[in-house]
Amino acid sequence: MSDRRLLRSVPFDTTAKLARLNWVFVLMICALAAVGYAALYSVDGGAPRPYAETQALRFALGLVLMLGVALVDIRFIARLAWPTYAAALALLVAVERFGHVGKGAQRWITIAGFDLQPSELMKVALVLALAAWFHRASWERVGQPLFLLVPLVAIAVPAALILKEPNLGTAVITTVVGLSVLFAAGVRWWMFAVPLLPLPLIARIAYGHLHGYQKARIETFLHPERDPLGAGYNIIQSKIALGSGGMWGQGYLHGTQAHLDFLPEKQTDFIFTIVGEEFGFMGALMVLLLLALIIAAGMLIGLRCRHQFGRLVAFGVTVNFFMYVFVNLAMVMGVIPVGGVPLPLVSYGGSALIAVMLGFGLLLSADLHRDAEFPADAGAL
Repeated sequence: MSDRRLLRSVPFDTTAKLARLNWVFVLMICALAAVGYAALYSVDGGAPRPYAETQALRFALGLVLMLGVALVDIRFIARLAWPTYAAALALLVAVERFGHVGKGAQRWITIAGFDLQPSELMKVALVLALAAWFHRASWERVGQPLFLLVPLVAIAVPAALILKEPNLGTAVITTVVGLSVLFAAGVRWWMFAVPLLPLPLIARIAYGHLHGYQKARIETFLHPERDPLGAGYNIIQSKIALGSGGMWGQGYLHGTQAHLDFLPEKQTDFIFTIVGEEFGFMGALMVLLLLALIIAAGMLIGLRCRHQFGRLVAFGVTVNFFMYVFVNLAMVMGVIPVGGVPLPLVSYGGSALIAVMLGFGLLLSADLHRDAEFPADAGAL
């Protein structure tokens, strides 16, 4: 059966699709966004502007986009996988030439008055492209090194462009997300282990080529007490804020570190410290539980899919979300160096929020069309 005939064989009944949508997952997303609104409302001393109100409008737009993508047939999405990747790659190249500098890095490009960070969109586009590449691949073919050349290049090129911006954290996350899709597709474990053997030597060489502020972040991570009022200030204040919340917190809108402006970047990178300071260990634990439930639900959606494309998309999108969460929380707790990675749907920001919501839309589409039958050439390059 041809692609067009197969797509026409399933009526596009929007009402029926909306009824079958995974609304429990949607409610969890909305609950996390509500946490973000409450935290951003507190950041500005109990006022909706400039952060909370703007974030709410962005989430409303993201919610519409998420539901719109969720209703699109997953087979049609598979057809658009590589064109989407090409468009995201073109935006990354455009950033190199036409992007504007912010906070010492050239990561943004202005489109229709909106400052877009293409690296966030690239992670979602990469998941789509890799899922399309491996969708019809047999176990034997996945084990052929030559077959892996295209996906490896597809990962390396955007990672290199993002690293050049420079944005080390996002480049690492992009690479991890891409390799995780390869792993889920059945790439042999030894193919991951062999490149790790020279990792210490590579790390030593890479360290010599880091920017000055990147080296400072690593030194600060190892010895924050050496410069408590300078390079080590952010992480020290973050730990103080988290610890000062105790078991039940200081109370909503009463966090001392945040409201006395001791805590820097509290609306973006260190938003989780607001939760820990004002709601304490129990409040932070509830947010962690909500994040864990979203990640578990994403993995479950992938397991329920009967087609490889949906499984890989669900897995890749969920790993991307997990990496956001892991890096941000580890960063604010001082487990890893500060890397400027937001907490999704909680931190203030536009590009990351929209990218995450688009990814969740793909996840919901995979769930909604989990029993779809793909034509023989679906997702082919």
